[in-house]
Amino acid sequence: MESVHIAGEALLLHPERAVYWPAHKTLLLADLHLGKSAHFRRAGIPVPPLVTNVNFARLRSLIETFSPDRVLLLGDLFHSDHNHVWGAFCDFTAAHREVRFELVPGNHDVLPPHCYAEARLLYHPEIIEEGPFSFSHHPLETSQRRPGKYNLCGHVHPCVKLLDRSGRGIKLPAFYFGAYEGILPAFGEFTGCAEVKVRPGDRVFVLAEDSVLAVG
Repeated sequence: MESVHIAGEALLLHPERAVYWPAHKTLLLADLHLGKSAHFRRAGIPVPPLVTNVNFARLRSLIETFSPDRVLLLGDLFHSDHNHVWGAFCDFTAAHREVRFELVPGNHDVLPPHCYAEARLLYHPEIIEEGPFSFSHHPLETSQRRPGKYNLCGHVHPCVKLLDRSGRGIKLPAFYFGAYEGILPAFGEFTGCAEVKVRPGDRVFVLAEDSVLAVG
């Protein structure tokens, strides 16, 4: 893990693409996209069903590691309309009743309200504020930012491209912290990523071989 101080708060960056906020005993995740593999299989695209099991196993391991009071999901929890994976998620939250599960909704979170209630999810507005942070799914526009609040969000699925001496590169998922916002990597196994432009002063931590490595 890597410890960073953002907006005066200590955050732990975990190689399983999660952030732990110790002062509030809160585990932060973004872009799980549960059900995406089932959605693609239903469309005739062969995606291994084990992808979903891997996501749940990683989340279970994080809960065992940190014993958080709550898991705050920064949007795109579920990829599409209702399928059998939602039932598995409900079983997962029921098995961890010591943890509060909360959702700041993203553009893919379109299930009806009773589904979120069934999963013991507290469904928040699109932007919530706590301590020095504003939590959202999309990075906030300038007009949405509040003075003194640092935005933690998802949606982008950030990665950076690292080059070797020959000029060949590899893209790695990353935690990205800019002047006004920090973007979490996508937690889901089947999500892809988008290269972010790193500016002077930005802090970037890539995920490689179960490690979190500072590169900027």
